[in-house]
Amino acid sequence: MPEEEKTIERGFIKGTVSHIVFRNEENFYTVALIHVQQTNEELKDKKVTVVGTLPKLEQDETFLFFGRVMNHPKFGVQYQVEQFRRDLPQTKHGIVQYLSSGRFPGIGIKTAETIVEVLGERAITRIVEDRSVLSDVPKLSKEKADSLYEQLVDQQGVEQVLMTLSKHGFGVELSMKVYQAYGLQALDIIQTNPYQLIADVEGIGFRRADLLGAAIGITGKHPDRIRAGCLYLLQELCLQEGHVFLSKDILVPHVISLLSSYECKLDVSEVEEQLLLMQEEDEICTEENRVYIKSLFFAEKGIVTNVQRLLSQEVEEEFPEAEFLKALGLLEEEQKLEYAPSQKEAIQMALSSPLMILTGGPGTGKTTVIKGIVELYARLHGLPLDEKAYTKSNPFPILLVAPTGRAAKRMSEATELPATTIHRLLGWKGGSGGFEKGDHEQLEGELLIVDESSMVDIWLMNQLLKAVPRGMQVVLVGDQDQLPSVGPGQVLRDFLESTMIPTVPLVDIYRQAEGSSIIDLAHAMKKGEMPANLPEPQSDRRFFPCQVDHVQQVVSQICENAMKKGYTAKEIQVLAPMYKGSAGITELNVMLQNLFNPKTEQRREIGFGDVAYRTGDIVLQLVNNPDENVYNGDRGEIVAIFYAKENQERQDQLVISFDGTEVVYLKKDLNQITHAYCCSIHKAQGSEFPIVVMPVVRNYARMLRRNLLYTGITRAKQFLLLCGDLKAMHTAVTQKDEMNRNSMLQEKLQQLPETSGRKYPT
Repeated sequence: MPEEEKTIERGFIKGTVSHIVFRNEENFYTVALIHVQQTNEELKDKKVTVVGTLPKLEQDETFLFFGRVMNHPKFGVQYQVEQFRRDLPQTKHGIVQYLSSGRFPGIGIKTAETIVEVLGERAITRIVEDRSVLSDVPKLSKEKADSLYEQLVDQQGVEQVLMTLSKHGFGVELSMKVYQAYGLQALDIIQTNPYQLIADVEGIGFRRADLLGAAIGITGKHPDRIRAGCLYLLQELCLQEGHVFLSKDILVPHVISLLSSYECKLDVSEVEEQLLLMQEEDEICTEENRVYIKSLFFAEKGIVTNVQRLLSQEVEEEFPEAEFLKALGLLEEEQKLEYAPSQKEAIQMALSSPLMILTGGPGTGKTTVIKGIVELYARLHGLPLDEKAYTKSNPFPILLVAPTGRAAKRMSEATELPATTIHRLLGWKGGSGGFEKGDHEQLEGELLIVDESSMVDIWLMNQLLKAVPRGMQVVLVGDQDQLPSVGPGQVLRDFLESTMIPTVPLVDIYRQAEGSSIIDLAHAMKKGEMPANLPEPQSDRRFFPCQVDHVQQVVSQICENAMKKGYTAKEIQVLAPMYKGSAGITELNVMLQNLFNPKTEQRREIGFGDVAYRTGDIVLQLVNNPDENVYNGDRGEIVAIFYAKENQERQDQLVISFDGTEVVYLKKDLNQITHAYCCSIHKAQGSEFPIVVMPVVRNYARMLRRNLLYTGITRAKQFLLLCGDLKAMHTAVTQKDEMNRNSMLQEKLQQLPETSGRKYPT
């Protein structure tokens, strides 16, 4: 055995590639049969199947694989590869054979012999390191030299990336992600700006990038390291906590804590110096003591500009009050209802304002008002509400949108008109593709109504308002007491508190006649009160006292009883605020899957990590997928599973139906979904369910906030079933959300000139 291999203490296999069994070109997952030449593993056969994330393997090439032997329950003995390297020939004869093997078009034996004669036994390494050495080879055309270099680099590049990263503790899979992100530029980026990996490669945080930085001398108080730390924390804290900016007083100490060590202690002036330079070099934006990510700064600025633009324009066609009241009266007669004074005010304001807000809690009639706005707008403007009356060149003039697919569907059902998601309306292309619609290409239509506006973050609201053309009227509808957006900002709250936008709050509860104790509870919670009758059974509400260790048992019993009464898994939604623990989303989903959709011989199943997906499972989409018209928060059902041997792609496939839209998922795509039997309250926002089951226990600790529970209980249409600890419930109800988000939107709106609009009480 060569001296180098004698020093190898971990398991290895050295062998030639006999056959490629399977390869996925998207994620490089490979299954190959190897003829073993040398190994320190206990193997019975001279041939073994290796599996792992690998570059393209050529037949008859020799590799050194490091990893471990595993016994697959279906495929038997396999070698799981953790690291590898290509075993290149070391002799002149071997290099000649390798270069003339047919892998490199145009390089025959004579040309290969000439290359080795000129460049020696290190020919391959020398070519990869410096392509100009090929100019010393006589009679080798530039075309052939370029082709040889590019193929060698392509072949060696991924391995050099893997070898470089493996020295710093990176596994093969993460290293391949780096290579996928940058291709042949990966080594340059690793060796010049390793901190770029944090933003570009999922799974790489600051600590890993910092290890790479240390390897190339970016250590201690190096300016690049301080800048990277500033940008990383600015992005991380804004995204995690929903801030639009951070004050220097908060950011600088965090940076010092992240970057300082026993050997190196940063001080405030060193960090502030780099922040100043970053501002001068247009890497960040600062205002007074505030530090912004550029995109958040311009989103905040853009919203202010567009609110001013909308408020300063006149409504193109205003109607006398007498004409409005006559049309409203006819509508009330036809629909056999009578609008309350605040509802009439909201409808009239929507028709006469370029931009207005309609706000109110559950049962206050927001949906009724939306229908009234649509009907009255159409009548007064002489517009038919039949979709068939419109064409592509003459599109439907009233646009109804919501942040999620579920919320858009609810809006469509309530109005009997088409509604869509904001992303789809704006033509989101995914990833870095951006939006089709914006200030460059604006929307077509006359009236835009946006439901569930509290869910819209500052980026999306900016994009939406930019796309509103002159003459289009905008109505924002939302409940300010619900959770703020998952993304940065608190746009609806800032709009309302600025008092710059015409607003009608609906405060009267019109669903009380139906005897909804759920709505009573919601409105009591808004005031920080917990009804004295909470522990007592109500017609649509129950509270089951239990400790955290019994939550699963109680939830299971509640769901079993609901199933006996004819409810399905789609109609029963369990909500929890956290993922960890026995009362967390992860473990509740395992229990609920076994209850609603247990494993049987008839149900097909695919494993993904620790999760098993079965036909019939209810799942939740976690990311926007505009190509398939499926968006974050959409719920679907697994309607079919096809195993690799059953399809041409030779890959396991799941087919998920989202309200009739069927989407095919390969195994690599399964990180886009999760089980939906239990989901977070954030993910349920914008949806309603016949039955909501919600544990509330002290173990949820910091998540026990009023707006979180308020959002959860208002998802229930027919029955709300709470379980847990009354003291925890009381803590949540009386503890107002103090995690205020940093935003200057309210203040900047209030600084607009008076010509931009009047101030309105909320």
